[in-house]
Amino acid sequence: MHISIQQLFSNHQFAFVKLLAFRIQMVLAYQIMAVVVGWHIYELTHDPLALGLIGLAEVIPYFSCTLFAGHAVDHYYSRRAFGILAATLLCLNALTLTCVTMGWITGNPSVWIYGSIAFTGIARAFIAPSYTTLFAIIVPRESYARGSGIGSSIFQIGLILGPALGGLLVGFASKTMAYALASALCVGAAAAMGMLKVKEPPAPESPPVFKSIGEGLRFVWSNQIVFGAQMLDMFAVLFGGAVALLPAFIQDVYHMGPETLGLMRAAPAVGAILTGLWLTRHPINLHAGRWLLAAVAGFGLCMIGFALSPYFWLAVALLMVSGVLDGISVVTRQTILQLATPDAMRGRVSAINGIFIGSSNELGAFESGVAAKLFGLVPSVVFGGLMTIGIVGVTAKLAPKLRDLELKQLQ
Repeated sequence: MHISIQQLFSNHQFAFVKLLAFRIQMVLAYQIMAVVVGWHIYELTHDPLALGLIGLAEVIPYFSCTLFAGHAVDHYYSRRAFGILAATLLCLNALTLTCVTMGWITGNPSVWIYGSIAFTGIARAFIAPSYTTLFAIIVPRESYARGSGIGSSIFQIGLILGPALGGLLVGFASKTMAYALASALCVGAAAAMGMLKVKEPPAPESPPVFKSIGEGLRFVWSNQIVFGAQMLDMFAVLFGGAVALLPAFIQDVYHMGPETLGLMRAAPAVGAILTGLWLTRHPINLHAGRWLLAAVAGFGLCMIGFALSPYFWLAVALLMVSGVLDGISVVTRQTILQLATPDAMRGRVSAINGIFIGSSNELGAFESGVAAKLFGLVPSVVFGGLMTIGIVGVTAKLAPKLRDLELKQLQ
C-alpha cells in the first residue's frame, strides 16, 4: 500500500508532526550549544586540543549510559517520558552555561563548560532510542523510507539553523543570549513530547539488564548488513569529520569572526536537507548498498578538498557537497536500520547505533584535535579524508551483503 506524505502527516492526529517538533528543537538546542561551546573554549585557550577534549568530555558519559538507555526504552512503558527526561537534562546544562557567562557561577569557566558537556552526553543517550521507537509506532512500515527522509530533512534544518543562530548570537549579541535560547528550545521540545498522544504497545517483560543488552549486541554482531552499515558510518565520521576544527580554520586560516563559523557549520546541513527533501519524493530503492558506499567515499574526497582550499567560499561549497553525500548516507542507513530491526529491539539497536555513530562524532572531534596538535591543522583533515576512502574499500570487501543490498530484500 502506498501512503502519501500528506497521509503520513495526518495520521494519529498529527503525532508525527509533534515528534518532529521534539526532534528539531532538540537539534537546534544542541547545535547552538555546540557552536557556542567550541567558540567559548577556543577563545579561552587558543588550543585545538581543547576543541578535541570537548568531544571526549561528551562521549565518555554518553558511551557509559547509552546501552542502559536503550534497554530502558525497550522495557519500560512510556518512551515519551525518556524524551522529556533528555530535554530536561539538556535544558539544565544550557542554563548552567548561561549562569557561567553571566558571572553567577565563579571558578574556572573551562571546568564548568566541560562538566556541562559531560551531562549533555547523558541527555543524548536517551534521545535517539526514544525518537526511533516512537517513529516505528507512528509511521507505517511501508513508509519508513519516506518518513526517514522527512525526519532527516527536519534534522538537517536544525543543523542549518542551529549553528547559524549560535554564530550570529555570539557575533552580534552574546554567548549568554545563545545559551539562554538553547534552554528555551529544550523547554519547547519537552512540551512537544508531552503533547504527543500515541498508543504505545505494552513493553515486554524486562529480562536482567545485562542479558537484555547482550541480546541487542548479538543481533547487531550477527547481522552483516546492520553491523556493516554501522561500522562504515562510525569510521567515516571518526576520521572524516572536520567540524570540531572549524573554529581553528575560521580564526587561523581564514581570519574571520564567529558569524562565519555559524555559516561554515551550517553548510553541510544545507546540502543534506536538499538531499533529504529529494529523497522524500524519490527514495532510494535500487542498489541501496552501492549508493551508501559511494556517498561515504565522496564525503572523504570533499574533506580532502576542504582542507586544501585556500578560499573561504570554496571551502563552504565543498562542505555543502559533503552534506549532500552525507544526506544520502544518513537516509539510506536509517532506512536499512528501521527495516532490519525487530520491533522489540528498536531501543537497544538504536542505542548501539548511537555508540557506533554518536560516539564517533565526539571521538572524531578528539581524534581531530590530537591529529591537528601533532601534524598541523590541514594535514590532519587530509589524513582523515584518505582514511575514510580506505574504509569504504575495506567495507565493500568484507561486507558483500551490504554492498549488494536492495531494500526490497528487507521489506
